Amino acid sequence: MPGPTALNFSEATSHDMFAQRLPQSKDDSLPQVLAAAVTHLHALIRELRPTQADWRKVIEFLTDVGHASDERRQEWVLLSDLLGASALVEEINSRRPKTATPNTVRGPFFRADVPQLPLGGNISLDGIGETLDVFGRVQDLDGDPIANAEIITWQANAQGFYENQQPDLQPEFNLRGCFRTDTDGRFHYRTIKPCGYGVPDDGPVGKLLRQAGYPLCRPAHLHFMIKAPEFETVTTHIYDGSDPHLAEDAIFAVKPELVRTFEQQGKGWLLKLTFIMVRARRGAGT
Repeated sequence: MPGPTALNFSEATSHDMFAQRLPQSKDDSLPQVLAAAVTHLHALIRELRPTQADWRKVIEFLTDVGHASDERRQEWVLLSDLLGASALVEEINSRRPKTATPNTVRGPFFRADVPQLPLGGNISLDGIGETLDVFGRVQDLDGDPIANAEIITWQANAQGFYENQQPDLQPEFNLRGCFRTDTDGRFHYRTIKPCGYGVPDDGPVGKLLRQAGYPLCRPAHLHFMIKAPEFETVTTHIYDGSDPHLAEDAIFAVKPELVRTFEQQGKGWLLKLTFIMVRARRGAGT
């Protein structure tokens, strides 16, 4: 009887050896995705030629990222955002007319369980910071109002921290709220003027990129997620045009259409916004 066939595994054949073990199915894209990912991974290993110790450090880093993630902090999302992967996925999947509000990344500090508040409500629960009155309108491409659209907003405090970063220092749901537009598509609420901040560098992702000399600045901004039946969901930022770090945004989310002027109004500030939504394609999710 013939002996067992030896594997022909080498630098030149490694990715092919993996791909050959995957089933060929037109109905399942997972094998093709895995094969493509492994091909790129093996190409990177051949290019960089890490030692065994180097590769163990990579595995330790990925392990630390997993350990740093919990219900309040998503270190994997932070890694995706800082590598530009999240922004690229948004660019590929949310192409819209130039007049429509563009999508940006959601970020690692989003919470879906925020309470619904009446129009005019104040989302600053501790009252710390300069007041900011936000007045907005949600409309379609023709300028017609979108009534009863859901507006979820969240932001960092005046020191640059989100409420779920400081559960012992900030009230639950501080600087977060959910509103509904009126019959004219309008909404308004009170908050505080946001400030820029440094991306958290107390975890494995921030430590690695800071060690590499990567800028970890985020210019001052507000987050918004806007939902309405029959329309594509808008997830976006609005940036303070006076922030000096607009060109250095660590997660590549600043777009000219999203930069606004915060107007001084007495001792506080005023911000006027218009969000333009596009109708969802038939059969596509929102």
